[in-house]
Amino acid sequence: MTLLSKELSRPNGIVLSPDQRTLYVANSDRARPVIVAFDLREDGTVGPSRAFFDGAPLNARGRRGAHDGMKVDQEGNVWATGPGGILILNPAGRHLGTVQTNSAMANCAFGDDGSTLYLAAGSMLCRVQTKVKGTGF
Repeated sequence: MTLLSKELSRPNGIVLSPDQRTLYVANSDRARPVIVAFDLREDGTVGPSRAFFDGAPLNARGRRGAHDGMKVDQEGNVWATGPGGILILNPAGRHLGTVQTNSAMANCAFGDDGSTLYLAAGSMLCRVQTKVKGTGF
């Protein structure tokens, strides 16, 4: 086991980009609700982190939830649990939209033929049909 970074207080969800060159890490700390991205080097180490998405403005609007589980679709969009439900973020980190759940979500996974997103939180399990397919399902 090799420590890659100790800069995040509560690293939780992790996912790789479809080309496996970028590692996304969710920080589940309400004091710093961010998703960071690391470029992966050939030797398996990571380059410096960069802010990918900051959930603080969504928390400030009263949306419940923290960054936790994440998945990536074939277009490179990140589907991440976060304030308000499942956030859909393009490869540049721009917030495209939210699957609003009115509940803090814990995890998500693509299944079936890849175009079904399963969501889990507390005592709730949901599914949503998507127009894109996930990777690694």
